[in-house]
Amino acid sequence: MKPTHDPAFWTEQRARLLLAMQQVMGPVPRQQHHPPPEVKVIEELLTDRIIRRKMALNTERYDPGGWCILRAWILIPRQSRFGARVPAMLCLHQTTPAGKDQPVGLSSLPHDTPDLAYAQHLAERGYVTISPDYPGFGEAHRCVYAWGYASATMKGIWNHMRVLDVLQTLPQVDPLRIGVIGHSLGGHNALFLAAFDQRVRVIISSCGFTSFARYRGGEISAWSLDQYMPRVATHYHNDPAKMPFDFGDILAALAPRTVLINAPLRDDNFDPLGVDECVEKARLAYRAVDADDCLLVEHPDAAHEFPPQTRQRFFDRLDASWQP
Repeated sequence: MKPTHDPAFWTEQRARLLLAMQQVMGPVPRQQHHPPPEVKVIEELLTDRIIRRKMALNTERYDPGGWCILRAWILIPRQSRFGARVPAMLCLHQTTPAGKDQPVGLSSLPHDTPDLAYAQHLAERGYVTISPDYPGFGEAHRCVYAWGYASATMKGIWNHMRVLDVLQTLPQVDPLRIGVIGHSLGGHNALFLAAFDQRVRVIISSCGFTSFARYRGGEISAWSLDQYMPRVATHYHNDPAKMPFDFGDILAALAPRTVLINAPLRDDNFDPLGVDECVEKARLAYRAVDADDCLLVEHPDAAHEFPPQTRQRFFDRLDASWQP
């Protein structure tokens, strides 16, 4: 067995992780079996600084003879300090009926606070942003199991990969400078996507995870709900010790990419102690590739939220990540 300071060890570990994740989530659809997504603009609003478009894209064909359609908001800055081709961010929403409206600041629900309008914030900084619905939220139906998926989580991963396909075709976007950001539900979906898709170069996860053993004292049945991964219950009996992967494994698989983690001290969903345990495990992988400073966690004195000061520091670091 290779030593943990050998990068080859972590390459092998990543391959094992992806297999383990698919044991729980189901297999990733084969991209070559699906044509490039077709995009239709549904509505458009022009402001002084930003073009906001609502679009629909086909993510895959399903029987009998139909298409699965995903809707998303795309924000395009009319001018950007990044030049002609700019970085882009996939912006994933939290658990909210508003779905994609939350990151763009269009939700009026009380828990969709202005601090969570990160797609709008990033567009104002010069980024192209795209914000899709997760299955079962916004305008997205959760009939993923009728389409043969083993989990809504995997359907979400596939949708997000298809959104990256669209981002890379936009003339305004630099296809080599793409990241993902999400809060809560979006925080762990950001990690799941990045594990499977290395086109994602920077990951910002806010209130998105803790170790399974630290999640509600090890009571992980919430992870087995239809909106997540039913096999957590049916195959692994809601037992953290039986799960074939944990979030420390996912973080390790992201090395050497930049990962910025917001883990508030008073988050009652995701225990910050478990976050630190996951980060420490992943640091072995980051040190093996001389990228220890690319894995950053902050613990603001806050609840399940994304405080402005933390968000500002993360956005500054995000800007710096694109420098040569």
